[in-house]
Amino acid sequence: MQVPLLDLKPQYQALKEAIDTAIERVVTSQGFILGPEVEGLESEMAAYLGVPHAVGCASGTDAILLPLRALDPEPGDEVVMPAFTFFATAGAAWNAGFRPVFCDIDPATFNVTRATLEAAWTERTRSVVPVHLFGQMAPMAEIKALARERGSMVLEDCAQAIGARQEDDSGEGPVMAGASGDAGAFSFFPTKNLGGFGDGGLVTSRDADLAEKVAKLRVHGGRQMYHHEMVGTNSRLDALQAAVLRVKLPHLDDWARARRENACLYHGGLDDVVEVKLPEVMEGNFHVYNQFTLRADRRDDLRAHLAEAGIGSGIYYPVPLHLQPCFHELGGREGMLPETERACREVLSLPIFPEVGKERVERVIAEIRRFYGYGV
Repeated sequence: MQVPLLDLKPQYQALKEAIDTAIERVVTSQGFILGPEVEGLESEMAAYLGVPHAVGCASGTDAILLPLRALDPEPGDEVVMPAFTFFATAGAAWNAGFRPVFCDIDPATFNVTRATLEAAWTERTRSVVPVHLFGQMAPMAEIKALARERGSMVLEDCAQAIGARQEDDSGEGPVMAGASGDAGAFSFFPTKNLGGFGDGGLVTSRDADLAEKVAKLRVHGGRQMYHHEMVGTNSRLDALQAAVLRVKLPHLDDWARARRENACLYHGGLDDVVEVKLPEVMEGNFHVYNQFTLRADRRDDLRAHLAEAGIGSGIYYPVPLHLQPCFHELGGREGMLPETERACREVLSLPIFPEVGKERVERVIAEIRRFYGYGV
């Protein structure tokens, strides 16, 4: 029995009629850029996340870049972010005109904390980007408190965490990822929990002025054609992508439920395997498991064993950002961020997509147990 790390075909087959109808609607209208479909998605996403403003853009990378560009950085301004994340977080900051400053992570959750951010803070810090890695929110109350004390923007990187939420001290119930900080950045890359048929992104904010500035920046810096208030870029969301995402959005919570059920199976089947450390969920968090990422002794040997058995896995991420060659001038060196570097050596992500099913999850569990010499 083959078990792929990810298979998108079952999701499309289940929604094929509705998705094909939505695509046909766009093709018939011949309105392909922004327009009613994008406005509809922005409204529906804002309602789902509980925010007043949502602005569609061309990619999750641009969803990070545009709010940072809106800060009008000066040379030398800095953004603090984890070194254990996808390259786009740092690449977007660099391209927005900031100097990325990398911090370490909490070894239990893989996320930043107030302490790890504070250790990397300088007088030039203008923003912090907590990444809600693998589908679990970072501790936002303590991060926001730090940012408020020091007058910096909190930009949540929610690329892997759409639908994740966290209890806070407001007494109003859990807050969704992307609704806690000053702005949130979402990706609709096909592998995400809410994925389109290509690239796409969204910026959320409670600040009307920030949202308006992002909306201008995505269309060459102006709302009115041929009138440019600032130097922006081309980051418009395609109507086809928005139409597909509008069909999928009502199913997002059901898919998250299935991912969480699969995670429970892994925990139940591997909790006695001392050679692996299963992912921990911070109290008050609702984890949506874009990835089910554990730590494994002899990680590379285990991955080879799984591949030989026809089971897909992934390493997110093998090289930390502070050791990437393109950021050499920032002064990163081995040993600087020990928890990040240890995670890169140990992490392995297992199949968790909603349609993987109990039988295939149990097969993954059985092969891991077999590798480490446990009875199956």
